[in-house]
Amino acid sequence: MPAVDKLLLEEALLDSPQTRSLLSVFEEDAGTLTDYTNQLLQTMQRVYGAQNEMCLATQQLSSQLLAYEKQNFALGKGDEEVISTLQYFANVVDELNVLHTELAKQLADTMVLPLIQFREKDLTEVSTLKDLFLLASNEHDLSMAKYSRLPKKRENEKLKVEVAKEVAGARRKQHLSSLQYYCALNALQYRKRTAMLDPILGYTQGQINCFKKGYEMFSQKMDGFLSSVTNMIQRIQGELDTEAEAMRLSQQELLSGSDAMYTPDYDVTSPIINRNLIQKAGYLNMRSKTGLVTTTWERLYFFTQGGNLMCQHRGEVAGGLIQDLDNCSVMAVDCEDRRYCFQITSPSGKTSIILQAEGKREYEEWICAINNISRQIYLTDNPEAVAIKLNQTAQEAVTPITSFDRRLENTQNSESLRQNVPQREPTNHMTEDGTEELQPEQLIVPGTPIQFDIVLPATEFQDQNRGNRRTNPFGESEDTGENPAEEVLLQQMFVVRFLGSMAVKSDHTSKVIFEAMRQVLAARAIHNIFRMTESHLMVTSKSIRLIDPQTQVTRISLTLKNITQFAAHQENKRLVGFVVCTPEASGGESLSAYVLESNTEGEKVLTLFFHICTIDGTWKTLFMFFYIRSWVSLRPISYNLQFE
Repeated sequence: MPAVDKLLLEEALLDSPQTRSLLSVFEEDAGTLTDYTNQLLQTMQRVYGAQNEMCLATQQLSSQLLAYEKQNFALGKGDEEVISTLQYFANVVDELNVLHTELAKQLADTMVLPLIQFREKDLTEVSTLKDLFLLASNEHDLSMAKYSRLPKKRENEKLKVEVAKEVAGARRKQHLSSLQYYCALNALQYRKRTAMLDPILGYTQGQINCFKKGYEMFSQKMDGFLSSVTNMIQRIQGELDTEAEAMRLSQQELLSGSDAMYTPDYDVTSPIINRNLIQKAGYLNMRSKTGLVTTTWERLYFFTQGGNLMCQHRGEVAGGLIQDLDNCSVMAVDCEDRRYCFQITSPSGKTSIILQAEGKREYEEWICAINNISRQIYLTDNPEAVAIKLNQTAQEAVTPITSFDRRLENTQNSESLRQNVPQREPTNHMTEDGTEELQPEQLIVPGTPIQFDIVLPATEFQDQNRGNRRTNPFGESEDTGENPAEEVLLQQMFVVRFLGSMAVKSDHTSKVIFEAMRQVLAARAIHNIFRMTESHLMVTSKSIRLIDPQTQVTRISLTLKNITQFAAHQENKRLVGFVVCTPEASGGESLSAYVLESNTEGEKVLTLFFHICTIDGTWKTLFMFFYIRSWVSLRPISYNLQFE
């Protein structure tokens, strides 16, 4: 028989939202079982009391047995044998319906009584333990809130000790009540199965033993089945006894721990702090403003996931995003009414949150973990080794760093400032060819809107399909004033998907395309935007067009001379991007980056771009060089075009 899912006793003290969520599933299962048990008991009592309606009551009993399969139990594992057995019993009950004989004593002793005992003993015990668990949990929350409000200034050591003892007592009481409640819920998963089988087994045996006709009719074919059901009940009971003993031993082991596991901030003098964490989870108090001056604190469960800080309330199945930690800043702050507080600020400095840890160790580890995540250490090949190099105490303010080189430079600057030696302002690094290396914030303005689809205006759609005029997807022009041979000299069709476009600040380096790709893909992942519009990319000697494959309507058309930069992703060669320079009415120019995903490798698209842009005689030799290089080495290539 497959193992029955159970609540882990080790998680009783942590009391995380995940444990509470799993506990609600068990509670829902117990509630459903209580409702079903009451219905089944009423049916059996009707069979016992209504002798003149034996046929009708037996039919309803058969229906109730079949209804067990349709019950929406939150935990249904291990019930396959019970379901099949009840279905077989339902057929037997239908055949016994013709006997119409009194079974008062046998039904009272073997059918009704076991189910009443199950309801009054097991289900009532679970309900009582639930009330005690909720009461202990509320007392712990109140004592924890009282401990969190201890004054930082004029600290009363006696009051602190009393409150700490109160918290420890509340935690011990909650731990004990939760362990007992978890054990009862785990045991109920076994008892409910025997409670469903034992009464109906007694009912069937009573029918066969009391009626000769029934015995003659069912004895030979039922003896083996009833014996197997009895063995199954005994086996389940044995599994329950084994599980109960294991839970009892585990409960004793968990309760034998020292008082340190209940007392908050017990190692305040010499805490053991791990400063190399790249992920962290636990309860924190978050400050929120309720007015111009007043503030409130709420105890929530926080955890890190990738580069994000997630927050989760009790009872919630999943957490929500509270702060993007990439390139953010974290520092210790001094709150008037709270200890162990720290602040997380976004890269723009416009948003910040203040959190309070339970003790010094949690306080230090949270700051170190967020510090490591903000520098994107979790994305490196060896995050632990890099984190060790960037160890920092909680008392030092953390400044966002976009690269490890700048981190080293700022560290040197801070050391020079301690020695009162003036330092020059940090500047951008220089690449190997002598050009200035721009930082991400110099390529794309933080918070720039991203367009995830190209929506064609209705008026433009009507213009393209008005009358007999049509858009030729193969680049042929109907304008007799132009040279058709020049238009179709070089053209290629690619199947692409539009990922997004956004405004950029520079077109002098291919890094602006790589940064646009990163931000577009990250935004799609954060906002769960996975649907992409497929289009046909038509590249001609004068322009590139994105064409709807269904209607053949041109979604967007860009003049080739306005494309100043294009490149393929270094790792994912199917990602292609290009920068378009568009003149504005004010006389200036605007730059936009477009990101596409092609069915073919990006080098093929870029090679065609370069071929068309350099088709005149002076560039043919250079084109052949790049064409052969891109197809032989298959290395990612990028081009920076400057048109006269």
